[in-house]
Amino acid sequence: MRTSRLRIAYPARWAGWAALAAGAVLCVVGWYGVSGERYAERQLPYLASCSIPGAALIIAGAVLLAHGRETFAAARAEEPNGLPDEPGRPAGGPLAVAAETLMVPGGTLWHRADCPLVAGKAEAVPVDGRLVASGELRRCPICEPADGTG
Repeated sequence: MRTSRLRIAYPARWAGWAALAAGAVLCVVGWYGVSGERYAERQLPYLASCSIPGAALIIAGAVLLAHGRETFAAARAEEPNGLPDEPGRPAGGPLAVAAETLMVPGGTLWHRADCPLVAGKAEAVPVDGRLVASGELRRCPICEPADGTG
């Protein structure tokens, strides 16, 4: 899955940059053509054939770059978070297995106590079940705790 997403991300990025460049060139050519004409009726062909398509290409390039960036970010999110495998844990196994749940004050996620995102943090406190029930806290996507009652 990861490689197929990366195969989509890079062509989308290149196409986005190409569309941005082509759009910029068309806008400059349209501006140059319009600036050389005195009457509005002689400026309209430059607007219709260069400036408007150039602006559309710039927008399309921005959309392609955003899509490529989103696809690249999604592919990176599927990686095992760049964390080394621990000797006692099989490769690809769960990152955290503790039953106790913690949160960082002011944070938006709740975690298992041995989650790499809160392990060793002195400011981590036990989860308040009311925050989880109210929807103020979401599950950590890395350790996926079972419940927020700790």
